[in-house]
Amino acid sequence: MPAGAGFVVITSLTREVRTIGVDMPNATVHDRFGQLVEEAGGVPVYADHHADPSALVERVDAVVINGGGDVAPERYGAARHDSTHGVEEHRDEFEIALVRAAAARGMPVLGVCRGIQLVNVALGGTLVQHVPEAVGRDHMRIDAWDRYVHDVELAPESRIAALYGRDRLGVNSLHHQAVDRPAPGLRVSARAPDGTAEAVESDDGRVLGVQWHPELLAEPAVHEHAPLFRWLLGRA
Repeated sequence: MPAGAGFVVITSLTREVRTIGVDMPNATVHDRFGQLVEEAGGVPVYADHHADPSALVERVDAVVINGGGDVAPERYGAARHDSTHGVEEHRDEFEIALVRAAAARGMPVLGVCRGIQLVNVALGGTLVQHVPEAVGRDHMRIDAWDRYVHDVELAPESRIAALYGRDRLGVNSLHHQAVDRPAPGLRVSARAPDGTAEAVESDDGRVLGVQWHPELLAEPAVHEHAPLFRWLLGRA
């Protein structure tokens, strides 16, 4: 294993999976996450809301907050919009505590899709609850879940621009919420053409969030996003 490698916990989402003819609740993580972590030199570890966040961060070296349903707007002091859906209170509680525990230890955190939103809320930011209402354009492109549908502009001198080595990047788009007010210590470092926040990063270099889903992209596009995971392991 390369120097600097370590254990990376990836949070799971709950899905009903049919087993022995019965639909059962399962904690699931897309297989590609494990592949991306392994290829970056790390060891993927999956955890759900049954894990104790404080105990978890004592045993791993980096954190990935996965995608999924909406973060409860009450977590950032907002009334619930009619479009808000898929809220899992137990998952919100677990992941917010996990992000805060990781931040307190100076541990690197990567947020993906819902993950960027959850990280922002955990650290004191707010969300746009329904992007189409804010910008007049739908960002939930399920018809093109595994391919690029629009570009994002990476902020000059940002960490994410340095990681990718460019100022523009093609991404997929599977969200109807987005970062609104960045949390203290975070800044928006990529935006869609309509101004929607597509990435955030922390001033201390320990937190990075992206609104797209690198793990869902088809070959060979998925490998263009390997820098995110090399960064994660490099900071571990």
